[in-house]
Amino acid sequence: MDTIIKLNNIEKSYKNGKVKNEVLTNFSWSFEMNCFTVLAGPSGSGKSSLLNILATLDRPDSGIYTLDGQMVNFENRKELTTLRKNNFGFIFQSFNLIPVLSALENVELPLTLFKYSEKKRKTMAMEALTLVGLKDKIGKRPYEMSGGEQQRVAIARAIARHPKIIFADEPTANLDKKNAWNIVHLMKDLNEKEGLSFIIASHDDKVIQTGKDVIQLGE
Repeated sequence: MDTIIKLNNIEKSYKNGKVKNEVLTNFSWSFEMNCFTVLAGPSGSGKSSLLNILATLDRPDSGIYTLDGQMVNFENRKELTTLRKNNFGFIFQSFNLIPVLSALENVELPLTLFKYSEKKRKTMAMEALTLVGLKDKIGKRPYEMSGGEQQRVAIARAIARHPKIIFADEPTANLDKKNAWNIVHLMKDLNEKEGLSFIIASHDDKVIQTGKDVIQLGE
C-alpha cells in the first residue's frame, strides 16, 4: 500500500501563561492510500491539533511531515495553500454551507478555484451529490434540508475532486443518532467503493468502531 502522509517525531505544545501544555510528543505515523483512520480521544487529548497539523492548518513545533515522499515546508504559506487546494478535502462539524446557495451551488463553489469549465463544474458537483444520495435535492438551500442532508452536501463538496485525503473534524457532532449513523456509513461506503481516503477526528463511538486504524490520543 502506498503511503500518502508520513509523520516523524512530531511535537506540538501550547503555552497558557507560563504553563506549557504538550499535546503531541514524538508522534510518528504513516497514513496509507485508501485509509479510514480515526483520531480518537477526549477533549484536550490532541486529536484536533493532530488533524490540523495533518491538514497543514497548523504547524508542528518540530518533526518531519512528508506528503507523497516530499517534505512539507511549513514556512511557505503560499506553498501550503496550493498543497491544500490540490490534495485535500475538508468536512466540518458545523457544515459551513453558504445559506443563499443551493446544494449544487455549494458543491460547485470551491471548484471555481480551478480551471474547469462551467459545464465541467456542474457535472462534477452533480456526480458528487449523486454519490451522497442527494440527486433529488440539488436545488434545495441549506435551510430547506435536515442536518443530515446538509452534512451530505458538505461531504459532496469535499469529495467533488476526489482529493488524496479528506479530513473530517467531528463530522457527527451536530447530528442526531440516526443521521450520525447514516453519515458514518456514507463515509465508509465512499472509502470502500470509491477508494477515497479519510482521516477523522472524533470521540463518537460509532465513528471509532468503523475505523480501519484508530489512533488513541491522550492516554
